[in-house]
Amino acid sequence: MMRRVSGLGRRVALAGVVVLAAAGGPAAAQETAGAAGEEPPPVAEVAAPTGERAPFDPEAATRAYLARLSPEERARSDAYFEGGYWIQLWGFLLGLGIAWLLLGTRLSARMRDLAARLTRRRPLQTWLYAVQYVVVTAVLGFPLAVYTGFVREHRYGLATQELGAWLGDQAKGLAVSLVLFPLFLVALYGVFRRAPLTWWLWGAGVALLFLVVVLLVAPVYIDPLFNTYEPLADERVREPILSMARSSGIDVDDVYEFDASRQTTRISANVSGFLGTMRIRLNDNLLNRTSLPEIEAVMGHEIGHYVLNHVYESIVFFGVVLVGGFGFLRWAFDRVVRARGSRWGMAGIGDPAGLPLLAAVFSVYFFALTPVLNTYIRVNEAEADIYGLQTARAPDGFAEVALKLGEYRKLDPGPVEEWIFFDHPSGRARIRMAMDWKAENLDR
Repeated sequence: MMRRVSGLGRRVALAGVVVLAAAGGPAAAQETAGAAGEEPPPVAEVAAPTGERAPFDPEAATRAYLARLSPEERARSDAYFEGGYWIQLWGFLLGLGIAWLLLGTRLSARMRDLAARLTRRRPLQTWLYAVQYVVVTAVLGFPLAVYTGFVREHRYGLATQELGAWLGDQAKGLAVSLVLFPLFLVALYGVFRRAPLTWWLWGAGVALLFLVVVLLVAPVYIDPLFNTYEPLADERVREPILSMARSSGIDVDDVYEFDASRQTTRISANVSGFLGTMRIRLNDNLLNRTSLPEIEAVMGHEIGHYVLNHVYESIVFFGVVLVGGFGFLRWAFDRVVRARGSRWGMAGIGDPAGLPLLAAVFSVYFFALTPVLNTYIRVNEAEADIYGLQTARAPDGFAEVALKLGEYRKLDPGPVEEWIFFDHPSGRARIRMAMDWKAENLDR
């Protein structure tokens, strides 16, 4: 439920690498629960033969929650999530195909030459090449984007936008990429040209700096391009959230809601940004489709990410990942250039025409690291789950939310499947965690 180091945060924070890789991530929904303030329906407790209440059984309670979904609902959720495995593979292969097309047809070299004819300044040449690259890769990847982001989401009842509105959001995303990505590449290729021996270390530093900058600006300047953010007016919901935040040492005086229902049926919330840009935010689907205990459970989780310093830990973790990625790039790039550089019209690492090769190398690197990256994020999510349970003290609300997330996340995967593909704990794991907590705290 941590919206990618907070939603757009994680998605755009790695834009310099993810867009580079050209290979390439709100929470979920299920039609249950009522208006904010209603109690979630309790899981039945079994009476002992003497008439006394039997000891609470976390496993039985977990099974009872999971049984609330019909076989048809489970099959639909599984089909959606498992289809994502293939989409991940298709995206990876499409990224490699685009890189091969740009290099093999020498289109990338011609894009570089066009930029060189327009200006003699190397930074401007890089900027012009980057603009062309963003547009070309967006056009080539558009059919898959339409299927995964619009057609498939509507097929599974997760999207609410008409095609025109969806295309409008895609255009905004493209505009953001056209601003941020060329700036990133100008800095990156400047380092490549000025540090011919240690460019891979400096390049990792530039990418990490870009990540931090986007984390700072996204909540304030990027997210509002896609949704309207307003102070939460409902005092019944706002005050418990602020109370949890204050008791956790977070100095905020407001909570914001945003209109995600114009795009999706999924529930979502985040505590995003850091330093002076931190915001507590939840979407209108969460407000309209869940009870107050569920909202408190979600916000306790999101507050946990902040209190446990997951943003700062993630900066360090992805810094290490980036150093490894640029080290791998250094090893692979020179070998490919020696073998095919003249055929593709590209020189060394400082030549922007080699960007598709750089993207392909990073694509392979991140694809291979999928289980590692997912495990790191999944562990952070589990830590935030525990913090949320301790803070909100709403285990049934937490379990209800896990069921709602089960509309698009497979509830009960196998252990290897969860290790490879899940960047959050599975629904079964989360419900069982909540029921274990409940068993230990029933009478406290």
